[in-house]
Amino acid sequence: MCGIVGLFLKDKSLEPQLGAMLTDMLITMTDRGPDSAGIAIYGDGSAANAKMTIQSDNPDVAFDGLAKRLSAAIDTPVTLTPKDTHAVVALATNKVAEARAALRELDNSIRVMSTGDTLEIYKEVGLPKDVADRFAVAKMSGSHGIGHTRMATESAVTTMGAHPFNTGPDQCLVHNGSLSNHNSLRRKLRREGVHIETENDTEVAAAYLTWKMQNGSTLGEALKSSLDDLDGFFTFVVGTKDGFGVLRDPIACKPAVMAETDQYVAFGSEYRALVNLPGIDTARVWEPEPATVYFWNH
Repeated sequence: MCGIVGLFLKDKSLEPQLGAMLTDMLITMTDRGPDSAGIAIYGDGSAANAKMTIQSDNPDVAFDGLAKRLSAAIDTPVTLTPKDTHAVVALATNKVAEARAALRELDNSIRVMSTGDTLEIYKEVGLPKDVADRFAVAKMSGSHGIGHTRMATESAVTTMGAHPFNTGPDQCLVHNGSLSNHNSLRRKLRREGVHIETENDTEVAAAYLTWKMQNGSTLGEALKSSLDDLDGFFTFVVGTKDGFGVLRDPIACKPAVMAETDQYVAFGSEYRALVNLPGIDTARVWEPEPATVYFWNH
């Protein structure tokens, strides 16, 4: 099953409402995936600083004094803003890789959910409403975002198995479907030096796109290549720092609907996820075509 939502805002005046609109869309998809949920928000950022969203099952202990210890480890000041089981670490852009390595040494129970200039990912086990409430997602602002409600099929119900997956700076992906060649592709990507943490097939798809773009492909080209290199059935919704993309496999057996107005582009696994969006009654609504890349950017 699983449910996917996405919202790309063209109208900057709607940015303060991004979290609220995405939350409503995500909760509507609860019965497609009640075991875990996650949301990726593309919010404020700057050229000089990056964000690292981290998670701990024991945040009161793990995050206590972590900013000071991490600052010392990478010899650069960082700030840490806790948000329930997650925290957002702000640090110099050129220190992200060093900070990720340092975290493994300081506390290997801390997991990195996302890195990038603008991206923050929040995900946990539980109903979408409960997950969204824990992180106050409805109060978040931003230019675009994607969300996922999971019904686990190929891996355990865990925080790390939940979507979205981030495998490159400011890049994330959610997926409805199943890949049949993810194990062999995971081994190949790891040999190529791509970092993959879980056994979830969706993370392999995200890592594949990262690898293709690291080797010179645009996101559109990487998505097109996935039609040849990924076996199975899938609907992907992808976020980048400035853009938002959608791709369905050639059979397109998983449900999907899109809507576009002068203010936004929206995606939902079902139309009912879109019904509360402003101006939906006059939006252009359509089902994305199989094996066709759709992409919007700022």
